[in-house]
Amino acid sequence: MEVGSPRRYAPNLWDVFAFALILTGLILVYKGGREAFAPLVTLQQHPVSLDPANLPEYALRTTLRMLAAMVVSLLFTFGYGSLAAKNRRAEQVLIPLLDILQSVPILGFISFTVVGFMALFPGRVMGAELAAIFAIFTSQAWNMTFSFYQSLKTVPADLLEVSRSFNLSPWQRFWRLEVPFSMPGLVWNTMMSMSGGWFFVVASEAISVGNTTITLPGIGSYVALAIARQDLHAIAWAVGAMLAVILLYDQLLFRPLVDWSRKFRVELTETDPGGHSWLLVLIRRSRLLPAGLAPIGEFFSGLLRHRAAAAPRPLIRGRLESGGLWMGRIWQAAVAIVSMVMIWHIVAFIATGANWSEFSKVLALGLITLLRVVVLTILATVVWVPVGVWVGLRPRVAERVQPLAQFLAAFPANLVFPFAVVVIVHFHLTADIWLSPLMVLGTQWYILFNVIAGASAFPGDLKEAAANFHVGGWNWWRKVILPGILPYYVTGAITASGGSWNASIVAEVASWGDTTLRAHGLGAYIADATSSGDFPRVVLGIVVMTALVTLLNRAVWHPLYHFAHRQLRLD
Repeated sequence: MEVGSPRRYAPNLWDVFAFALILTGLILVYKGGREAFAPLVTLQQHPVSLDPANLPEYALRTTLRMLAAMVVSLLFTFGYGSLAAKNRRAEQVLIPLLDILQSVPILGFISFTVVGFMALFPGRVMGAELAAIFAIFTSQAWNMTFSFYQSLKTVPADLLEVSRSFNLSPWQRFWRLEVPFSMPGLVWNTMMSMSGGWFFVVASEAISVGNTTITLPGIGSYVALAIARQDLHAIAWAVGAMLAVILLYDQLLFRPLVDWSRKFRVELTETDPGGHSWLLVLIRRSRLLPAGLAPIGEFFSGLLRHRAAAAPRPLIRGRLESGGLWMGRIWQAAVAIVSMVMIWHIVAFIATGANWSEFSKVLALGLITLLRVVVLTILATVVWVPVGVWVGLRPRVAERVQPLAQFLAAFPANLVFPFAVVVIVHFHLTADIWLSPLMVLGTQWYILFNVIAGASAFPGDLKEAAANFHVGGWNWWRKVILPGILPYYVTGAITASGGSWNASIVAEVASWGDTTLRAHGLGAYIADATSSGDFPRVVLGIVVMTALVTLLNRAVWHPLYHFAHRQLRLD
């Protein structure tokens, strides 16, 4: 067929499927967006119902919120992660701040932001929708940002040298080298963030403004109502709807992204590419769709070429990056002063309702929760690192495991809590011990997903070299695969650890019906203080929690990050 032949752009059967898929997506987005701009009173006129017939609409609303939060999280990841990885002074503030942000309970974010979002769209559902999207964003962004930061810190030096040899501007280097290099890990962490967001959907779809609670239609509010009414049939319907939604966005979004990200692996030999997404096949075999997407590709290519002429001179860039010694000291002094002022105000507020004996009590409870987090992280590491390596090194197995792993990660752990209460009471078990595993139910998957991402991105030529030198057994784990996946594992362990602290607030106090079990720990302390409205004690608990999280990260995880950056880069 000639290049200019009209038959080249004649629609085929693949175009029909593509058109139907795009049209369906646009209709669904329009329907969900239109309801978001409805008057706020419509939520009271049409309250959430446990009728399973409403689940398709609820699933649409929840999915649109999670996708919107994921887009915002991606933009935040690129900006925040780049600044933290490339600016040493900013890194001194941004990474500890990220440690703190991931340990702050989601209810804390909602409490301080909901009024502002509601004021942006008074009398409209959109204000509550934005508050819910922001709450879901806080459950997605930190994991993705840690992954991107880790990738930028471990870009091979020879690739950076090549980018300088081609005189790429910072803008071009970002899109042509750094983002593609981060894709394997970022895609898997985006999947984990999307799945992990389901745990917080229940809290994010019930917005409290003063004495009024605004319940947004969605699967999360459906689950919350089912738990309140102890309706196991409704819970089963909600789990089925979640499974259907996860399978849909796995096929339409994440499976194509995983297959596409494989081409960015750093290796010299060809390896098993794994499966192929039917959606990518549809796009490639369609005639009209590539032609319609071509102008968009040309626009971004032209944008990259245009930025090449605006590249800063190396001398100026070096001065901006390095600065002077006195500027560094001024920056450190400014950070110290701001930190001390903030600490002073926090201590003054806590002192209005707590004393030193209360602080000693909270610190002791925090150490108990710290012990739980460390033990659970070690157990999750022992279990999921071998599984993740085995799956990640086999692309075809990863393709089959991917939707199952997403469903397990997305399954709301709070649905398991009532069964745990029944078992603990029936067998007269100790709550301090047997409530502890509930903390890691929803966070252990961060380790699995990141290890799968690290093993999937492991260069095939290094695997062949190890095989040629007959490196096997424990030596293969110690000298080959563990150093290769260490940066990815650290990312997963940091987010799993931070998520476990966050989950302790609901895991250390579990109830079903009239039975409530409490374990001694910082999470139970914060939960009790929140329910009683004792805000000085709430702030004290959160401050101790963030201090312990930061201490753990600084003492263990960040040194591992720096070790991976210095010793394990593929230079």
